[in-house]
Amino acid sequence: MASPFPERSMAQLRRIWRQPLALGLMGIALCGCSFDLGSLMPEKDKPQEAPKAAAAAESAVSAGNVTEAQAHTAKAQALAKSGETAAALDEFNRAVGLDPYNAQALYGRALIYQGNNEHDFAVADFSAANGLNPQKVEPLLGRATSYLALGKIKEAAADLDEASEADPHNAQVWTARGQAYERLGDKAKAAASYNKAVALRPRDDAARSGLARVGG
Repeated sequence: MASPFPERSMAQLRRIWRQPLALGLMGIALCGCSFDLGSLMPEKDKPQEAPKAAAAAESAVSAGNVTEAQAHTAKAQALAKSGETAAALDEFNRAVGLDPYNAQALYGRALIYQGNNEHDFAVADFSAANGLNPQKVEPLLGRATSYLALGKIKEAAADLDEASEADPHNAQVWTARGQAYERLGDKAKAAASYNKAVALRPRDDAARSGLARVGG
């Protein structure tokens, strides 16, 4: 099938699509943003299927481990915001080692992996965080961004469909969804997504340029 964008190579387009989202998500860890990492605490009152890696360690997680893991997580988040990502990664690793159910640590570590272009590791951690907190937008958006970077466009679109239902007022989700469907060649869904992103955030340059590309 001929490329719908003959004036640019697909490699150039992938960089255009991927960069704003990757930078935006890393901004969560490095600069802080509207995402509430506290919202990623497991919902104890709902039966959930924990990640397989965590299931084996269930009996080893004590109240003391949980408390210590939370301290390491807080330290890691502070280090990440200061730009000390290597030190932050060490702290997140300690937190996850102590408490494999610490969704905040898994999510924070995933963001660092994503910023280092280690997308397979990022997907694994985003998936674990999502398993602990189904329907939370942050892990879904993060995993979709790494899927886009890995060329797994259908998987990214599925995550973004779910994320857009969970939080229909999240402009970043709609922009990412537009990028996914644009890469799948579905201009109608791409245009609809970009339009929603622009309606929510009129100065969203990625959404506006995407809308221009798909003729929405």
